[in-house]
Amino acid sequence: MKTVLITGANKSIGFETARQLLKDNYYVYLGCRDINRGLDAIKQLNDEGLTAVEFIEIDISKPETIHAAREIMDGKTQSLDVLINNAGISGGFPQPPSTISIDTMRDVFETNFFGTIQVTNAFMDLLERSASPRIVNVTSGLASLTLHNDPNWKYYPFKGGAYGPSKTALNAYTIALAYELRDTKFKVNAVDPGYTATDFNHHRGTSDVSTAAGHVVRVVTMPNDGPTGQYFSWDNSPETGISPW
Repeated sequence: MKTVLITGANKSIGFETARQLLKDNYYVYLGCRDINRGLDAIKQLNDEGLTAVEFIEIDISKPETIHAAREIMDGKTQSLDVLINNAGISGGFPQPPSTISIDTMRDVFETNFFGTIQVTNAFMDLLERSASPRIVNVTSGLASLTLHNDPNWKYYPFKGGAYGPSKTALNAYTIALAYELRDTKFKVNAVDPGYTATDFNHHRGTSDVSTAAGHVVRVVTMPNDGPTGQYFSWDNSPETGISPW
């Protein structure tokens, strides 16, 4: 049974991703920063008959909880097959670049960018022990610089100073990490789950969590000869799923 750690997995896309992977015979470590919410999520999955799941306390904006989670995992598994860096924050909208506070920008980047890197580094050794390790960074369609320069793009007006740039930075990190690991068994990819109706955007999205999580699962479960260093977005590129950076 393959193992997967999902950050920010107690609700929305992360939770639905956990549910779908459990149904696909993965053992899920459900990462969440709030113990009670995490345990509630575990109970909900258990009530559905999905029992191959454990709660892991982790707040990716706090390095001490990342290190603690890594130590806890030592007592649970000898390897990790998949890391899904799903946890993230928006920083609140709108985000006019000329007036957004530097504190908001720091908070967003601390979680979406630096926190994701810290988690990846902390669990790299466990991933290296897998026969086919996968790192999937959950990004956004708003991370595409190419599309942000296209006035015909459907999301062209949706620009901000923190959230989109933090995911663009994450995309750049994904490219760099995939290149470093290009001659190994790793697959490192970014996936945009699409404009999904969740509390993240006050349920204004045009897609649902099942579809969004399906996109993440699709990248997780790609064959061993599948791509690495790719940016997938079926929202931006419905036919191929390959989004321009």
